[in-house]
Amino acid sequence: MSAAQEAGAGRQRRGMAEKRQAITRAARAVFARDGFSRASVDAIAAEAGVSKRTIYNHFTDKEELFRSVLIESADSVTAWHRSVVERHLTKITDLERDLTAFAFDWASPPPEFADHFALVRQIHAEATHLQPDVIEAWQDAGPRPSFRQLAHRLGEMTDEGLLDTEDAELAARHFVLLAVSGVSQSSLYGALKVPESEVGAIVHDGVRAFLRLYGPHGAQRQGA
Repeated sequence: MSAAQEAGAGRQRRGMAEKRQAITRAARAVFARDGFSRASVDAIAAEAGVSKRTIYNHFTDKEELFRSVLIESADSVTAWHRSVVERHLTKITDLERDLTAFAFDWASPPPEFADHFALVRQIHAEATHLQPDVIEAWQDAGPRPSFRQLAHRLGEMTDEGLLDTEDAELAARHFVLLAVSGVSQSSLYGALKVPESEVGAIVHDGVRAFLRLYGPHGAQRQGA
């Protein structure tokens, strides 16, 4: 292949990649707004500024596009969750303070993930209309690895004498239920704005309850 042909092929690949990115961005916005059942390929094509044929050149059907968007979005949130764990729990200087700061950040995702959590709301609303393997793919890309990362770190903290747990996965489940889920429920997964003071109160009370269960050697269990 000549240099000119290689350059042309390179431009073509970049153009295809850019169109695919435009399609997935548009699809995320449309699926987040309309849900899977109501979203149309026509609407996604219009949002992306491409033809329906272009979409079908990249994705077999609407379900494949939804799955791709969901997994890509979940991967990004999982990477962010990992960074939150690393930022707050890698080196503990004050157990309650660090857990509280971690839970507050986990419960307060940045604005760029608004479409993702709108997708999560749509999954909950349309679970019976989605193929089970689509939901499993989302769980494997997002909630499960985020949960395993937290469980792994809580297990390490137990080994370090910072916590007293026999089952790190159970402890992680309790932590999320006590310190994070209340915020998600109050906001309906980001649909409503929850005042920062309310988020802080939910997180603070949840972390205190968690430490009564899992504080080092039961010390926190006997606290005030």
